[in-house]
Amino acid sequence: MAIEKEVFTGVEGFAPPSTLTGTNTDNTEKQGHSQSLGQQQKQARWILNARRVNAAVKTQAYFNETGELPCQFKNPQNRSLNEMILFLQDQKNQVLFELYNGIEKTSNVHDSYKGRTSFDQNTWTLQLHNVQIKDRGTYYCFIHHKRSTGLMLIHQMISELSVIANYSQPEIKPLSNITENPDIINLTCSSIHGYPDPVDMWFLIKTENSTNVPETSMVKSQNNITGLYDVSISLSFPVPHGASSINISCILQPEPTVAQLHSPPLIIETIQVDGGERENNGSQKDVQIPDIPTEAQHIINILKIAESHKNATHS
Repeated sequence: MAIEKEVFTGVEGFAPPSTLTGTNTDNTEKQGHSQSLGQQQKQARWILNARRVNAAVKTQAYFNETGELPCQFKNPQNRSLNEMILFLQDQKNQVLFELYNGIEKTSNVHDSYKGRTSFDQNTWTLQLHNVQIKDRGTYYCFIHHKRSTGLMLIHQMISELSVIANYSQPEIKPLSNITENPDIINLTCSSIHGYPDPVDMWFLIKTENSTNVPETSMVKSQNNITGLYDVSISLSFPVPHGASSINISCILQPEPTVAQLHSPPLIIETIQVDGGERENNGSQKDVQIPDIPTEAQHIINILKIAESHKNATHS
């Protein structure tokens, strides 16, 4: 490769990493090259020094969308792209993008980045498309001036890319009554396909006379392929005595600085019959059945008994 024959001279006493010579570390074995321990140590020292010199620019991208990795090069000498060589690589020394004398080269680009990048030459920013959770991390931009005596490193930039995915709106679902007790309500609440793992999730139960946040344990599972999280909580609680209406919400706190996500409320109307209670569950607010007064119910029962005796006599 042409770049491998160039001689690099660093700025501020820093020697560029060996990957900037055009060697893709993942393809090293295929090409018959190897990195000596001394080269690896030299590269590690250079990256460490680069971090001390340049504060990392923090960028954020949404899952499956496009993220930006800025080089922030001002080009004070107004050099032509034909005189420069630009590299971007990740924290694993895998090359994302290479611009050689103004022409994009893909021979050294790692397979995981091929077809996923585009470079804006006006803003000196690399766009990384179809961002995945595994793309989060540190990225390095290096710009060299190609001279007759070799390559001179004239700019370096570090970016820290974070990736987020919005959780779905929490959803409450009633569970089958495993206790076989009509006075016990069993619920679950879930939210899926989010990142990073959330801070907390809880139920909020309101009646006419009280507001309660029962203790629950959040269950998290992470997809091995996408890296996204699904979360859920479960709850079993007795119908509050004397409550005619129970309003239940589920709340998810994705991150400390991110707005909470609220489920649609689950409203349970209780029906009073003969001094007892039974619940009527529904995802939306149900129409409440009027209570039957005890005296009226007593009269109805007497009439039913009388009718029963009359039928028995005629038969």
